[in-house]
Amino acid sequence: MSWTRMMVMARKEVVQIIRDPHSLMIVIAMPIILVLLFGYGVNLDLKGLPVYVYDRDGSQQSQDLLKRFQASRYFNVVRVVNDYRELTQAIDKGDARMGIVIPWDFSQRLRNGGSVQVQALIDATDDNTANVLTGYVQGVVQAYSSQIQLDLLRSRGITMQPVALSVETRTWYNEDLESSAFIIPGVLALVMSVIGAFLTSLTIAREWERGTMEQLISTPVSATEIMFGKLAPYFALGMIDTVLSALVAIYWFKVPFRGSFITLLGSSAMFLIVVLSMGFFISVLAKGQFVASQIALVITFLPAFLLSGFLFAIEQMPSALQVITHIIPARYYVTMLKKLFLKGSPLGLLYADLVPLAIFTVVLAVLATRSFHKRLT
Repeated sequence: MSWTRMMVMARKEVVQIIRDPHSLMIVIAMPIILVLLFGYGVNLDLKGLPVYVYDRDGSQQSQDLLKRFQASRYFNVVRVVNDYRELTQAIDKGDARMGIVIPWDFSQRLRNGGSVQVQALIDATDDNTANVLTGYVQGVVQAYSSQIQLDLLRSRGITMQPVALSVETRTWYNEDLESSAFIIPGVLALVMSVIGAFLTSLTIAREWERGTMEQLISTPVSATEIMFGKLAPYFALGMIDTVLSALVAIYWFKVPFRGSFITLLGSSAMFLIVVLSMGFFISVLAKGQFVASQIALVITFLPAFLLSGFLFAIEQMPSALQVITHIIPARYYVTMLKKLFLKGSPLGLLYADLVPLAIFTVVLAVLATRSFHKRLT
């Protein structure tokens, strides 16, 4: 293999990238756009959810309960309405994610020591948010109920020492429970999928469409030199975009990075080889830029987005999908990214993800190398 011929092919591919404004825009702007988009646009933190209240009792006791909701960071009591219909309309319009209805005999039942039910109307169009809201509501009401029972016993002259039972919670790795720290590291996998598979899927297909493949075949450049020469610029661009995306995540979004930067670069290089090989293999088979780009999107970007654990926990997926995720290279890379950024895991604790990723790297690189031949058919 001639280093000179390979560098000539690489230079030719760089010229193609520069002449194609769409590809150039993807290379330059897409990484930053993706990081900013997911950093600001995707927020899984349930805080300050709008709540409407229909207080039919209007007593001091009902106000005390509402103050507990207002004191919680998860709720924002934005309005107190005067009838049930206004409350339901607010939920229908999306102005409120939850409505609280306090019965007219709320304070009277509390004084009598009877059971009281407070109604919570929750917008369950997003089932995950509805489930979390249900837990938050129950927590607030149970805490208020315990305090009321204790006050009632004391008012009747029954003194008792409350049981000191509590949960001391310590959150590790993501101490502030910020969803951006969970989401943004995985964006690196999406960036590589775009730069790697999507753009390299156009390399050979572009030659066929423009009628320049015959010229390449007639030159003394070998098939291996063509492949490495065409992929080298995208590998360099992918690594540059990875570093750039990581720096934006660390210094702009303040995502903690506790691992080794060398390990990050090494694992990123492996995953980049995987997606480059997949893109090149697609380009050889498709022989058309549009078809190649669509196939690359389906088999690389979408699995990296949906089945890698980037946004959705793999453990919560159906069993069949959990099995399928084992053949998705992005699964192992995304897991390593989160371990490197948040946990700071040393190399010895990454082998469960590094070994499968290394296998994918070797297999797909060999497959891409053997798929391309210097012939017209």
